[in-house]
Amino acid sequence: MNESRLIRLRRVARAVALLAGLAGAGMALADPSARVARMGYASGEVSLSPAGETDWVRAGINRPLTTGDRLWTAEGARAEVQLGAAQMRLDGGTGISLLNLDDRIAQVQLTQGTLNVRVRRLEPDQVFEVDTPNLAFTLRQPGAYRIEVDADGQATLVNVRQGRGEAWGDGAAFAVDSRQPFRFSGTGLRDYEAVAAPPSDDFDRWSSGRDRGYDNSVAARYVAPDMVGYQDLDANGRWRVDPNYGNVWVPDHVASDWVPYRDGHWAWVDPWGWTWVDDAPWGFAVSHYGRWANLGGTWGWVPGPPAVRAYYAPALVAFVGGDHFQLSVSGGNVGGVGWFPLAPREVYRPSYPTSRGYYENVNRSNTTINNTVIQNTYNQVNVTNIVYANRRVPGAVVAVPSATFVQSQPVGRAALHVPREALAVAAVVAVAPLAPTERSVHGDAAHAGAPPARTFDRPVIGRSAPPAPHAGFAAQQAQLAARPGQPLDDDARRELKPAKAVAPPVVHVVEAATPGPAAALKPPPLKAPAQKAPPAGSDAKPPGQAAAPEAPPARPEDPRRQPEEPKGKPEARPDAGPGSRPGRPAQPVPLRPEATPAPPPLAAPVPPKKVEPAPPQRAEPVTPKPAEPAPPQRPEPAVPKRAEPVPPPKVEPAPPPRNERPVPPPKVEPAPPARNERPVPPKAEPHAPEPAPPAARPNDNKDPNADKPGRDQEERKPKG
Repeated sequence: MNESRLIRLRRVARAVALLAGLAGAGMALADPSARVARMGYASGEVSLSPAGETDWVRAGINRPLTTGDRLWTAEGARAEVQLGAAQMRLDGGTGISLLNLDDRIAQVQLTQGTLNVRVRRLEPDQVFEVDTPNLAFTLRQPGAYRIEVDADGQATLVNVRQGRGEAWGDGAAFAVDSRQPFRFSGTGLRDYEAVAAPPSDDFDRWSSGRDRGYDNSVAARYVAPDMVGYQDLDANGRWRVDPNYGNVWVPDHVASDWVPYRDGHWAWVDPWGWTWVDDAPWGFAVSHYGRWANLGGTWGWVPGPPAVRAYYAPALVAFVGGDHFQLSVSGGNVGGVGWFPLAPREVYRPSYPTSRGYYENVNRSNTTINNTVIQNTYNQVNVTNIVYANRRVPGAVVAVPSATFVQSQPVGRAALHVPREALAVAAVVAVAPLAPTERSVHGDAAHAGAPPARTFDRPVIGRSAPPAPHAGFAAQQAQLAARPGQPLDDDARRELKPAKAVAPPVVHVVEAATPGPAAALKPPPLKAPAQKAPPAGSDAKPPGQAAAPEAPPARPEDPRRQPEEPKGKPEARPDAGPGSRPGRPAQPVPLRPEATPAPPPLAAPVPPKKVEPAPPQRAEPVTPKPAEPAPPQRPEPAVPKRAEPVPPPKVEPAPPPRNERPVPPPKVEPAPPARNERPVPPKAEPHAPEPAPPAARPNDNKDPNADKPGRDQEERKPKG
């Protein structure tokens, strides 16, 4: 009997071990994101509604923002949200929601208003997407973008000042670059118009001024590029070299008895739990990255290795006290909690569930530390035997009554002195053992104005499916009370039913991209758009295209603010695309021939492609747009050495533009679409390929022939 019981016990033990292993493997999937957004600037009435909540409160500086949070700027207000190597600026009357924010994607819902986005770095596997009622716009390159949604949500203006992006709608997708702004209506990208680049307004100038703070940042030399908030260190402190820690930042204009993590408050932010929100404008980076060291009585912040990806942490501190920690006040003793900043080379122990990989990364990215030390503490429950450097620094331990902590009240005004003797015997723990309340979620913020009704109820077009909406604090309050200080993991949170009637965002995910070949998206060739280039290289344009430019209306308005935008006035993309409607100006370049309906039928290009072999090479470079009329024969500015063989001998002499696409006047042109898809963003080229359209482009054929002496006859023959 005893032996059989022993066997059964062993089997149970093995089963438990297996389940634990599976749970550990699954936990890796539940790791919180290493990225977070920050409320970096707010002027005027800026309101925040935390994930899963219905109330709107004042959005304070340094508040961490994550999936599910919503922001609204009233008329005349402005705000800046920083996330990784990107910044989003909101003008007055703008509403956004963070649909998804993790290590791979930043998905933003823009239901109304104006958004200026500056992306400084975009990893190959990262996605930045803005979803509006009319389209989903994915930013494919670092650059500057302005996206506007009408107050009624009926139209969206996309203005790429620098960079490149893709507009996605029902059954269609177009590449958009800095050459031409477009205004889209509806949800299928069929109703659009090319517009002149709007002149800079006060909002743009303010955004540019904020950009300069990043462009000229000194701190950028010492920190990881995707660290949030580093630029605010420049005007509020100085860097110096310490023999023990290397580059160290020391704050200016602080009180002689100032200590880290004292001027601010605690808030409950999922999925991290208790999170420090600093009052100082420069307090975000130094509170959530790196470590603090006391250098002979002066506090200095030591950043993590600059070459290592930054990992956000809610507060890099260790807590003091435990369940029965008492503080002495005038009325007697009260329950309290204390904390102190971690020093360089000390291990941070998250209070939220994580995998071993996350545990190692969040420590290695924020301080120089031995990997063995990290591994030795991963499964260690008792941390009282660890010696913490800052625990012994006079004044470094900050303590407040439990009510102050939980109610998100200012710490500086309520901080209490803790006798040295009490600290000597107090336990050091990784978790503040206090359960949050609804006030903890809103933080130290007063109620603020809500956006107009239905602003956030509008359906939007999405390229990516966002995660399930947050259930809200009320739905998880009971479980949080049962495990004070420990947040629920993602799996447990997903199983909860929302306790409040919060309308989830309505995102219509377009499937158009799925059918289209990846190759079609890959080169939204925005190079050909050098329409302005042709003028610059006057050589190519004048020849046979004098009349071609006719289509280009006055949208030349080139993005003047971004000198990097070499593309000149987008306007040079006349509507001269074959098959384009008479009054229709430039058209965006379709990403997927097959998916693009009426606009640019790129399907024809395939056959032409094969015909094209005859023509020399088809580099659509610089003079891209010269033959903009895109008529079949596209006598684009001379193609050097182009004594075209068989097909209309496009000898295109002068200009080096290898746009040999004009090969066979009418039919050869189809080939251009393959690479020249970008040329004339519209469909100038795409349509030209089609046999019928070519004939419809008489003007183009004439001009080119006239310009190319001796070739007129040859070209005319094919056209005839």
